[in-house]
Amino acid sequence: MTEPTLNPESGFRRLRIDLAYDGTNYAGWAKQPDQRTVQEEIETTISRVVRNKSETIVAGRTDAGVHATHQIIHVDVPAADLEIDNFAYRLNRILDQDIRVNEVREAPENFHARFSAIKRHYIYKILDGGKQLPPLNRFDVAPWFRDLDVEALNKASAQMLGQRDFAAFCKFREGSTTIRDLQEFHWSRDEDGYLRAKLSADAFCYSMVRNLVGAAVCVGEGRFPQEWMEEMLANKTRISESYVFPSKGLTLTQVDYPADDQLLDRIAMTLGRRDSDE
Repeated sequence: MTEPTLNPESGFRRLRIDLAYDGTNYAGWAKQPDQRTVQEEIETTISRVVRNKSETIVAGRTDAGVHATHQIIHVDVPAADLEIDNFAYRLNRILDQDIRVNEVREAPENFHARFSAIKRHYIYKILDGGKQLPPLNRFDVAPWFRDLDVEALNKASAQMLGQRDFAAFCKFREGSTTIRDLQEFHWSRDEDGYLRAKLSADAFCYSMVRNLVGAAVCVGEGRFPQEWMEEMLANKTRISESYVFPSKGLTLTQVDYPADDQLLDRIAMTLGRRDSDE
């Protein structure tokens, strides 16, 4: 693994930027040839404002169609004549309205948006029972035609908690580990009748959340017994693609970081864990 750049070069400043975006019309976060991506849009805009080619590092690369209310990136920009106080305003004036900059601040020493992070939080929303999905909710809620039992969902999901090998629930990526520490996977129904799954982990591998949600739904609708997810996890049996839930119901809601004086230790821990797993 390539060692991350911990601090900007001389003459540059590192910015920590908090973003929100509607992922509906994007092919995910990461830049891809001939496709519209969030990374391409934000880097092009930053480069235009600072008049220098800019490259970002993101806390978590969201898939095509996935949304974010608080995604975190860092970027190194020329220090000269940079006014942080109005930087968000200048970016938002250029960006399309499906991407918004919530906040820009000076990054502390040794801050790395990806490797400093200690936890990522997601919410997945479902409207079950074949109910009509209101037009204004169609972009961030997944409809489901069967009724789902919250208690069954939670019993199955609780079996997934802890540091485990989630190979059964991740799409394979060369050189990537599937060992993750899943710290929360809990379902509730809000006052409008929507099911909300809250998932938190040190990190998530490719399509892991949508795989877990789809598998839990299979139990919540009574298709499989509550032990089924645990058996799949233990046997590392890849779940069927037909169980993977759509991206539009998924939103990255928060990324947690340690105190500033613990950032370097966290990076070392993250890299050491990834190296030992791979």
